[in-house]
Amino acid sequence: MITKKQGQMAQVVIPTKLYRIGEVIRYTPFSRQTIHNYTTMGLIQESDWTDGGHRLYDESVFPRLSMIIELRKSKTLAEIKNILTQNDESANRLETATVSG
Repeated sequence: MITKKQGQMAQVVIPTKLYRIGEVIRYTPFSRQTIHNYTTMGLIQESDWTDGGHRLYDESVFPRLSMIIELRKSKTLAEIKNILTQNDESANRLETATVSG
């Protein structure tokens, strides 16, 4: 998709790649069930759904899963959820401050 405002250069907007769960498990050490469980628990989020009702994940799921791998070495899933929630809230506050400031 190309967007252009009057008086500005055209910008090409590249759509984000979305991954089906099979692709996510191909690139990570997690099983389909673990990805499903992490999604249900709120550790990761799907970005969209297919017309057939399958979850789709964007590229941000991979660094998040990497963080979960590291945290699992010393933390419970409940502790990991708290850490990720705090990180998300901090990122949202920073983003809001940047946009409004």
